[in-house]
Amino acid sequence: MAGSLLPVGKAVLHSHQPSNCYIFNANLQHPKSIPALLPYRKRAKQNNTLNKLVLLSPLVCHYRLKPVSALDSDAPRPIDQRSEDLKSSESFKQWDSLTAKFAGAANIPFLILQLPQIILNARNLLAGNQAALFAVPWLGMFTGLLGNLSLLSYFIKKRETEVVVVQTLGVVTIYIVISQLAMAGSMPLPHYAVTSVVIACGLVVNFMNYFYLLNPAIWRYWEDFITIAGLSALPQVMWSTFIPYVPNTILPGAIAFVLAILAVIMSRTGKLPEKGIKFVGSLSGWTATLLFMWMPVSQMWTNLLNPDNIKGLSALSMLLAMIGNGLMIPRALFTRDLMWFTGSTWACIFYGWGNLVCLYCCKVTSREFFLASTTGFVAWLVFSFWRDTQVYGYNSPLKSLKELISGS
Repeated sequence: MAGSLLPVGKAVLHSHQPSNCYIFNANLQHPKSIPALLPYRKRAKQNNTLNKLVLLSPLVCHYRLKPVSALDSDAPRPIDQRSEDLKSSESFKQWDSLTAKFAGAANIPFLILQLPQIILNARNLLAGNQAALFAVPWLGMFTGLLGNLSLLSYFIKKRETEVVVVQTLGVVTIYIVISQLAMAGSMPLPHYAVTSVVIACGLVVNFMNYFYLLNPAIWRYWEDFITIAGLSALPQVMWSTFIPYVPNTILPGAIAFVLAILAVIMSRTGKLPEKGIKFVGSLSGWTATLLFMWMPVSQMWTNLLNPDNIKGLSALSMLLAMIGNGLMIPRALFTRDLMWFTGSTWACIFYGWGNLVCLYCCKVTSREFFLASTTGFVAWLVFSFWRDTQVYGYNSPLKSLKELISGS
């Protein structure tokens, strides 16, 4: 191709030094002017704390950072695969804001769900009835606490502010219950002391990371810790559910502990392929989700073995659990977060609605209450998928479901 090089006059391009530039001329008109370049805000350097707080703080960010698929949890970023027209559309922005508010509103039913237990424990402690607190298994509460702490780290990486508040509330309320159990002597004091240190460190590390005040190396160590802890706890909790039908042993947890350490070491030393490293990075979130998913399985197993205990369940508590998790389904679907969607939907179906089925079959709750709860839950799912389909401009909700599962 024939052409010649023509000098272009000096132009100040937001630089301290003028530049003698050349462009390739292929029978094109000489440009009359160089359009002004838009300022580009680079990510602040790691050693500049002030810039991080000013430029990267969520308080001044113009666009919400949205999660991606669970296996890509190490790289939170906006949904940049969508066209600019879609992201700038009014319906997209409104649904983005509305789903975030739904997730934030989940604090209300979850708080109401925990308060009665805290108040009851406080009354028993004041009355000197410590034996009543032994009915609350501290190991189960500890498992839930570990799950909340792991999910808090997961959603802080995702910059999902509303869900960070939900998980923080879960950590605080469960820790209050555990403190009450320790005061009653139900939980051994050495275990409580270690738990307190882990919770305090976990909250400090998480929120320092949220405000970009934490060294990335410390965050990696924390991720390794919750990965190992979660992988060790999950199989042990699952095994313990079926005691005395299985031997009472810590072998499942011990095996998982060794495997978790090996996986983390291989990931950090680069002995795994890229997909393997991503998989190990997502394990902490998935194990926390699976811990919560196992709770309704354990409850239903207890209901099956001891049908009389079903009468001790509160239909209102099950409804509140279903509402709290259901409010997060639209946000999980909108952000295409398979892990979040799986955990929330599972909790709604098997913990909330599933236990309502048991209560209804045992004639503990009325038919009207059960039908109203079922209708509301189904209508909410239909609305969530319908609205998501409309916002993304699809013809079928199956397209949204396919994107959710495949991550693309």
